[in-house]
Amino acid sequence: MSASKEEIIAFMAQEFPQVGYKVERVYENGAILSREIGTNELRPGGTVSGPVMMSIADVAIYIAILGRIGIVPLTVTTSLSINFLRRPSSQARIIADCTLMKVGRTLIVGEVSLYSEGSDDMVAHVVGTYSVPPSSVTHRHDETTAVKSAL
Repeated sequence: MSASKEEIIAFMAQEFPQVGYKVERVYENGAILSREIGTNELRPGGTVSGPVMMSIADVAIYIAILGRIGIVPLTVTTSLSINFLRRPSSQARIIADCTLMKVGRTLIVGEVSLYSEGSDDMVAHVVGTYSVPPSSVTHRHDETTAVKSAL
């Protein structure tokens, strides 16, 4: 039921070609992404913009979920909260390290730690919740009903 890194990369290239992130790793409960930083990602003052950091975190959660439940395109963000902790480097890639905290039948919660490449100091902490479409969830109720009907 899960999707491989290669399947996710192919899906993202087809459906979200505008997304400029590199999928570094996908595992059972998470994913690691990176993004190059250039002048287009900076805000006045020379720091990485908040929308760039929120975006990579949001995509990291989405990719971690796809790695866990398979390619379910209509899985969508229902909430995203970010705490900016320190100024990220404008000279280093942003690294997003996502861990899925709760995988429910219709809601999945993920946590993302953002870093400037080469530093162990977290630049932002993100928590997001995604909604999974009901049609993509295997319901134990359906299995139970089928067994009862057969009796």
